[in-house]
Amino acid sequence: MAVRENCLTEATHFIRRLRGGSQPILVEASDGMLYVAKFADNIQGSNLAFNEGMGTELYRACGLSVPVWKPLLLTDSFLDRNPACWMQTEQGLLRPAAGRCFGSRFLGAAGTRLLEILPGTSYRRLRNRTSFWLAWLVDICAEHADNRQALFVQQADGCFEAHFVDQGHVFGGPNGNQRVHYIASRYLDSRVYPAISREEQRRIRKVLMALDAESLWRVANALPDEWKMTSALDSLARCLQRLSKELLLENLLDTMIDSSVRGIGSEQRIPQNARKGPATVLCPGVQLSVGMPGSAACRSGYLACGQR
Repeated sequence: MAVRENCLTEATHFIRRLRGGSQPILVEASDGMLYVAKFADNIQGSNLAFNEGMGTELYRACGLSVPVWKPLLLTDSFLDRNPACWMQTEQGLLRPAAGRCFGSRFLGAAGTRLLEILPGTSYRRLRNRTSFWLAWLVDICAEHADNRQALFVQQADGCFEAHFVDQGHVFGGPNGNQRVHYIASRYLDSRVYPAISREEQRRIRKVLMALDAESLWRVANALPDEWKMTSALDSLARCLQRLSKELLLENLLDTMIDSSVRGIGSEQRIPQNARKGPATVLCPGVQLSVGMPGSAACRSGYLACGQR
């Protein structure tokens, strides 16, 4: 796993700022590779580095395409030399703390065609298109509080492969306290989701039922201690528990497919807060009781929460 690589890889050269609420930066590291770096003391929330690391590892364990990552060391010397990389706030620039940050291998290598948004007419050339169903199901169980993000890398034959990125809002968001409508973690353009057969649904459930939770916990334990907030660890535990319940996964998939067929949340770029409702898809401390497609709960666009 990426986290087992040398944790003392240092950021050596600041290249530029990148777009995004977490204010990522592009850096060159001492291993000669380029990384998208996100500060551990991020202004979005204290759980962001944990979420990025464990969200990426969870996706990898599910067989989903994600970039290689590792903790990167940000030294005081690097930060002092590069005030342009500091976080921007309403009060001005805020110097990040030195220490280990999250570093995701930059996918935009020379000669690579990398797209942030793939035209809908090109989805038929997306090789791992069905993976978006698996990703959405994992995101629901992981309490992902933002739309699913992906980057599309064009292959030599003209086809594309999606790489899933930006896991900072899994496990209840950067502060660990967000609970949102299950549509919130869907990829914004619903056309990316192909028709899915019962056999493909069974395959997705089989992948998740075979998930090695113990290996994921070993990775979590190996993360930098300053990343391991109690709320993040608790959310990871809830996520892995949900992913171990086959009936829950089956009912969630049925509800996701039903909502897509009926066009819930289609292509309207609704603000995240507007997606919240009187009930949430997953509630801490209770077992999810999922309405079957066509039930009152599903027609309303929300899943019901019941007692254990």
